[in-house]
Amino acid sequence: MRQRLTLDPQRTALVIVDLQEEQRTHPLYAVEGFDAVLDNARMILEIGRKRGMLIAHSGYRRDFAAVPKRPLEHVAADGGPAFSHKDSPNTAICSEVAPKPGELVIWKNDASAFCEGTLEPALRRSGIEWIIVCGVWTEACVAATVRDAIAQGIHVLLVKDACGSGTKAMHQVATLNLANRLAGGAVADAVSALRLIGGLEAEVWVAERPVPILFGYDDAEKLYHAL
Repeated sequence: MRQRLTLDPQRTALVIVDLQEEQRTHPLYAVEGFDAVLDNARMILEIGRKRGMLIAHSGYRRDFAAVPKRPLEHVAADGGPAFSHKDSPNTAICSEVAPKPGELVIWKNDASAFCEGTLEPALRRSGIEWIIVCGVWTEACVAATVRDAIAQGIHVLLVKDACGSGTKAMHQVATLNLANRLAGGAVADAVSALRLIGGLEAEVWVAERPVPILFGYDDAEKLYHAL
């Protein structure tokens, strides 16, 4: 259901998940509509900085020396990581949302931005109650980050048009699945997120109970846009 929400910018952090060059250049793993996702995240980041919010960037860099290959993990022909090799320049965070000095940067070997153990303590030290999440891929690293935040009692504002995946359908279905289990959180678009960061009230979508959205092939897109 939709309801009005306000956020305290000083108790809200921005978590940007895996907005890396690989997501727009890789022939197999580029994100559909990445330029729009990136532009929305950039606008949110700029306003968040002006409001003095805690900013955290996460990026995926697979490093077998740090975390050995998992038993069933896909690998490249040379035995190295199948994608996001730690030495690849394409793992760099996109210049449009590149970290500034003093902002937290987390290089991770797994999906969630919480997996390295540095994000949660940083949020706690700053008294953060809400995180605003932007990034890719919605069903993978974004979803893992959202679920870990909820498990730790941190409210999540998921910005649906500042996230993306390999296809529009993958992103929309993933967003609906997250919305169905977004306990204590909300889904918003970038315009509403910008209002909230500015200390203003905005209308967002919240789950009034577990799994309030039952969707099928015929209505998933319509329900996504209604969030």
